[in-house]
Amino acid sequence: MQELSATLEPTSSREEFAALLDEQLGRASRLEGTVLRGTVVAIDGEEAIVDVGLKSEGRIPLKEFAPPGQTPEVKVGDVVEVYVERYENRSGEIVLSREKARREESWNRLERAFQEGTKVEGVIFGKVKGGFAVDLGGAVAFLPGSQVDIRPVRDIGPLLNKPEPFLILKMDRRRGNIVVSRRAVLEESRAEQRNELLANLREGQVLEGVVKNITDYGAFVDLGGLDGLLHVTDISWRRVNHPADVLQVGQTVKVQVIRFNRETQRISLGMKQLEADPWEGIELKYPVGAKFKGRVTNITDYGAFVELEPGVEGLVHVTEMSWTKKNVHPGKIVSTSEEVEVMVLEVDPEKRRISLGIKQCQPNPWEVFAEKHPVGSIVEGEIKNITEFGLFVGLEGDIDGMVHLSDISWDQPGEEAVKAYKKGDIIKAVVLDVDVEKERVSLGIKQLTADPFKEAIAGLKKGDRVTCTVKEVTPAGIEVETVSGAPGFIKRSDLSRDREEQRPDRFAVGEKVDAKVINIDAVNRRLILSIKALEIEDEKQAMAEYGSADSGASLGEILGAAIRQKQAEEQAKQS
Repeated sequence: MQELSATLEPTSSREEFAALLDEQLGRASRLEGTVLRGTVVAIDGEEAIVDVGLKSEGRIPLKEFAPPGQTPEVKVGDVVEVYVERYENRSGEIVLSREKARREESWNRLERAFQEGTKVEGVIFGKVKGGFAVDLGGAVAFLPGSQVDIRPVRDIGPLLNKPEPFLILKMDRRRGNIVVSRRAVLEESRAEQRNELLANLREGQVLEGVVKNITDYGAFVDLGGLDGLLHVTDISWRRVNHPADVLQVGQTVKVQVIRFNRETQRISLGMKQLEADPWEGIELKYPVGAKFKGRVTNITDYGAFVELEPGVEGLVHVTEMSWTKKNVHPGKIVSTSEEVEVMVLEVDPEKRRISLGIKQCQPNPWEVFAEKHPVGSIVEGEIKNITEFGLFVGLEGDIDGMVHLSDISWDQPGEEAVKAYKKGDIIKAVVLDVDVEKERVSLGIKQLTADPFKEAIAGLKKGDRVTCTVKEVTPAGIEVETVSGAPGFIKRSDLSRDREEQRPDRFAVGEKVDAKVINIDAVNRRLILSIKALEIEDEKQAMAEYGSADSGASLGEILGAAIRQKQAEEQAKQS
């Protein structure tokens, strides 16, 4: 019996060991993958030693006791939940994880939130491809870039490492994938704000909003669920060339509701309406005739806009920019942002228009010229241009004077006389007239010398007898020249008292004839003469001196006697 008991004892010990081993292995398999409560018994460097009531203690890195980016706050004696990864490692220690415990806890909580459609809190802690990583209290989720905000976010910095509400869009525990959206939460909140805003919105109301988008014609402002249009003309009283010059996306602005259409839900906003209107009392601030300094804000083909004060601009029309530069683009006279002196020409408060002039702040060059060069004075200048009207001469003060064709030469026709001049010639001329209002200076070249026609007719008057030399015979009459050099013309009907003798061809060039002055044509600069009128005058004189109709003498006898006496008188003068 003793031998049997001795033989059976080793077998019993082996069975007990096997049973104990099975128990240990079974317990290990049951504990692995579970969450246990443990106590921090020590802090060793960067690790916390946790006792979970098993054969050994486990070590957990301190960083697992805090969310990403935060400092862990753990001390000896703290009771924490940990995840059993392995019952025993090579060193015989149990392998624990605080992070996985938090993750398990989080997954359970997140699954309930996903099923119920409720919001969860998380912290954006990093950027990943296509979006951002979010810590949901132990579980890491993916936040697509399009789900960060309602509008594009250029700088994610302000949202990092701070609690934000999220909505779970998709989750797969087996694969460990969670997709969340912050935008969905904002849209839900936005819908509530929109309804509240629509119920209370009214014209004239002052609100705060965020610039959502900027276009060429204005900016769209998010009022909190509703967008309103802030037109470029309502941003400021002063000229705004482009909304982006004064606004930027994301900027918070204070606006006033100008118009609100409840049916279409269109809202027109204004910023300048919150400031005083600079056009109030504009006529008193800027009286006509007063001079001010302003800044050129815009240049067009028809003039330049000058800002007198923020919100008050006036137009300097191209015709009011320079006394002398008439056909020049305004951009060649002034430049943008240049400070200029202007005079107020007209104020229209209703149309909110002010007409300004730049040239009125400078001396009128025609007035200056008239004072310095009165009519009759001699000036010198360069021929700037030659036209069908005459010569344009550059004068001091950057003005031009004109020599009309008729004032170039006393003797030649203007069309012929002008051929003696060319562009660039320096000439002298006499000032004939200065018209300040019409901005014209009339000059004359021929007036530099005495008028030969006036000298030739000096002492002559209508009715005088003159001796002429025939210069040209024409069908209409004969061209003659007096002894003094004055040109004259005797028309065909004035060549003789006798109709049969009224033939121009009976006269020869160079022949001398006597005629009577019947008119002085100053325009055509010639004498109008008549042989016929002289014959009638001679007949009347002869009749008076040598007889009458009842004397018995014939007309031929009377005229013959008169002619003989005349000849005798001329011979006596010659001798």
